[in-house]
Amino acid sequence: IEFIRSSYFNKKEDTRFSSSVGKFVGFTEQGVKFAANWNNNPSYLSAMKAQKEGYCLHNIQIWYNNM
Repeated sequence: IEFIRSSYFNKKEDTRFSSSVGKFVGFTEQGVKFAANWNNNPSYLSAMKAQKEGYCLHNIQIWYNNM
């Protein structure tokens, strides 16, 4: 299971957080700046890493039970 959160501006992906990578990646000039800023904030980075357990792992069992 992988948690991914992407940010878009004008239909272009600016940034992406992937739980398998463990950090933000920027895809545009502005996105690289945002990603660097977010990656330097340990509390925000750890909160994003916790989303896998809080969102994905919680909901996957519900999803499998309804299949």
